[in-house]
Amino acid sequence: QVRLVESGGGSVQAGASLRISCVASRRLFTNNAMGWFRQTPGNGREFVAAISYNGGSSNYANSVKGRFTISRDNAKNALYLQMNNLKPEDSALYICAAARKSYSGSDQSTYNYWGQGTQVTVSS
Repeated sequence: QVRLVESGGGSVQAGASLRISCVASRRLFTNNAMGWFRQTPGNGREFVAAISYNGGSSNYANSVKGRFTISRDNAKNALYLQMNNLKPEDSALYICAAARKSYSGSDQSTYNYWGQGTQVTVSS
């Protein structure tokens, strides 16, 4: 069984930056796209960003485009999300996910492994 473990969340002021990480328990990164989603009470889980198996392509939700950057280090089995100019509406539980295929996007059904999440809280 693959485990995905997120870290790096915290409480920050609006306008601040934060980088969160996700590490897999085994080497599944080589052929799998990865994604970040976020969840808030009452709003369900929404797509944030995704990156292809080799980091060559990425895509973002419109709400974070230009502020967030997704990246990966396959040698470390690690996925990152650099979040700049954070806003209170970015507050959520951030969850990383591994897709079944080499390329993926916002469709949650294409992801088959999920982490437990790391909490990000942005105050105004």
